[in-house]
Amino acid sequence: MSTPALPHRLGAEALGTFWLVFGGCASAVFAAHVAHAKDPVNMGIGYVGVALAVGLTVLTMAYAVGHVSGGHVNPAVTIGCAVARRFAWKDVPAYVITQVVSGLVAGALLWFIASGKQCFDATGNLAANGYGTASPDGYSLLACLVAETVLTAFFLDVILGSTDGRAPVAFAPIAIGLALTLIHLISIPITTTSVNPARSTAVAFFSGGQAPGQLWLFWVAPILGAAIAGATYAALTGEHREAPITGEN
Repeated sequence: MSTPALPHRLGAEALGTFWLVFGGCASAVFAAHVAHAKDPVNMGIGYVGVALAVGLTVLTMAYAVGHVSGGHVNPAVTIGCAVARRFAWKDVPAYVITQVVSGLVAGALLWFIASGKQCFDATGNLAANGYGTASPDGYSLLACLVAETVLTAFFLDVILGSTDGRAPVAFAPIAIGLALTLIHLISIPITTTSVNPARSTAVAFFSGGQAPGQLWLFWVAPILGAAIAGATYAALTGEHREAPITGEN
């Protein structure tokens, strides 16, 4: 099967990234903590629900657009796949720009809807990532850097492994979605979970506060982790397939 044209692949990446950012962050903003109308009870979905929601966004979009663009929806994944020789370096800038712009559009829509609630304050309430005092449980910069790097590396290992030539066909989206769910179950209390620079950028500037100034970590750590996994996966597993993860995979 021939690879879809680049504009079609970029359109698929835009669609997938928008859904990931909007679905994942919206679940945290709107549904994580919902007070009961009469009783002091949280009727929201909590950390587990948010983690599951994020995993479902990736799973559904992997099936919807993965056959078109590869379903990266994440600059770190795109770069990691290029390092692993599964994706053409010449297409990396277009993918990354598309992912970031689409994420920002989703972030703007999220902010617009959230602002429709009386007395809403975006600062600290738009699922922005952070470290130190901006970390949900107060984890240090170093702890957050290590967590994001390690978790992104394992996320890319799952992506590369589930799309490996020896893996069961058509089950990759399930493995990838569940991996992202697990990652969120681990790290929401640490950083609110990034492992995706486009997701972090999407809400950082709308959130204000410390989020814009701390955004650098949520580019550096995911890209570092993805690059490590991309560079080591073949050596560790013996898989040396160099076909790109695009429309034909």
